[in-house]
Amino acid sequence: MLFPLAMAQFIASYDSSSMNVAISNIVQDLHTTVTGVQTAITIFTLTMAALMIPGSKLSDIAGRKICFVVGIMIYGTGALITSLSPSLGFMLLGWSLLEGIGSALMIPPIYIITTVSFPDIKSRARAFALISAMAGMGSASGPLIGGIITSTITWKASFASEVIICIIILSLSSRIIESRREGPKSKLDIFGTILSAAGLVSIVLGLLQAGNYGWLRSRKNFYIGNTLILEQGSISPVILFAGAGVIFLIWFYFHIRSMERRKKEPLLSTKLFHNRAADLGLVTQNVQWLIMIGTFFIISVYLQVSREISAIETGIVLTPATAGLLIASSRAGTLARKHPQRSIIISGFVVTITGIILNLLLVRVDRSLLYFVPGLFLIGAGVGLMLTASVNVVQSSVPERDQGEISGLSRSVSNLGSSLGTAVAGAVLISSLISGISTLTDDNTVLNTSQKEQIKAAASKDITALSDTQVESALKGQPLDVVEAVVQINAEARNRALARAQVSIALIGFIGLFAAVMLPRR
Repeated sequence: MLFPLAMAQFIASYDSSSMNVAISNIVQDLHTTVTGVQTAITIFTLTMAALMIPGSKLSDIAGRKICFVVGIMIYGTGALITSLSPSLGFMLLGWSLLEGIGSALMIPPIYIITTVSFPDIKSRARAFALISAMAGMGSASGPLIGGIITSTITWKASFASEVIICIIILSLSSRIIESRREGPKSKLDIFGTILSAAGLVSIVLGLLQAGNYGWLRSRKNFYIGNTLILEQGSISPVILFAGAGVIFLIWFYFHIRSMERRKKEPLLSTKLFHNRAADLGLVTQNVQWLIMIGTFFIISVYLQVSREISAIETGIVLTPATAGLLIASSRAGTLARKHPQRSIIISGFVVTITGIILNLLLVRVDRSLLYFVPGLFLIGAGVGLMLTASVNVVQSSVPERDQGEISGLSRSVSNLGSSLGTAVAGAVLISSLISGISTLTDDNTVLNTSQKEQIKAAASKDITALSDTQVESALKGQPLDVVEAVVQINAEARNRALARAQVSIALIGFIGLFAAVMLPRR
């Protein structure tokens, strides 16, 4: 029964990381930018995060197995559209929206069915070890598998293969046994669904604006359509969107509390927000996925832009993370029986943060790619240690009758972490790149005043991470000393921005470590 559930979890997680290695290919094929691909990746995980809670509630209303099957069908349809996409718009429809919606329907039943089918902690730990290992393996092996497919065929073939896997899962879904749910059927809180989705979407969309508009002050005019919303120099759209998101989420909390007082069924029970083990466990889940997806995005951009290597080479470089994750995940069941979950999660964060620090200390443009191995292995091993333990803490912190709600909330928080990982990494990368280019241009002694103003003006508009070859091509015909100066400015600013993006991910890792330390000891 676990096999089709684990396969479904694998492809959903695989999708979140496999396209990182194909960034350059997608940019070229769909005539878009790195920021465009970043947006597609972020919206995919954001759609899952925004709809995971209502998806979980629907599994209680319509039936867990039915939701799982319908979700697989929608997911497969989205994969088919993406495999045929001629433009970024089709990719956003098929991958970001339809596959995101399909995931929101199929993932909550995976965790609910697993929890209620294995009532004791030890057998449940073994079951979740398999599910979590497939989730982690999907994300960790995505770069390698995606790189091989992209380099040997095309990145679109990766989505075509998902269609085939969806068909296999559907054929095996008859194995899934759904236990009968006692009590009255749930009802969907539509207004609560709108409020929670609006809050999550607003916050992540706000973070996506940071790269081009800045974190606090808007570096240029912000338009929605043809309407000027914020003038240059006023508050950044980040504050506008994030502030609106916080308001929506606060409104959502008071809405569900009001429904409970009126004896109506809300989208989520407020008691979930007063469960220390569940709340802190959810924080650790969010940060784990943020670290893993954010790190993969940063390193993939670095390898394909700074080192200018292919998709398959990028996947190979990321293989140590896959190996570390698989080794750690394979020991998850044994560790869960011997050690407290809290200790495992703390150890995982320490190992992961150490891996990021090693990357910052060892990796240089002029050094061999082998310097990536120790850091990436530790990052993968650390995340592999945490994945199962965090899921076990969260799912086991509530009784069976609340499994639908906690499963949806858990998956929503995890996918929000994936979405934030790409959004935060991309935002820090682009904003640091812009400020770095501006500072280095001012300090340059080769360029004249007019050339400096042109470069800074270009950087203040729309900018993306460019390789040295792309810069040289854009400056073809210019004096050699000017070309060399601009290439040097771009390379130094780009590598500095990539380092800062990694530092931001490491700092967020300490938030997860603090939450793990605060978990109950038992």
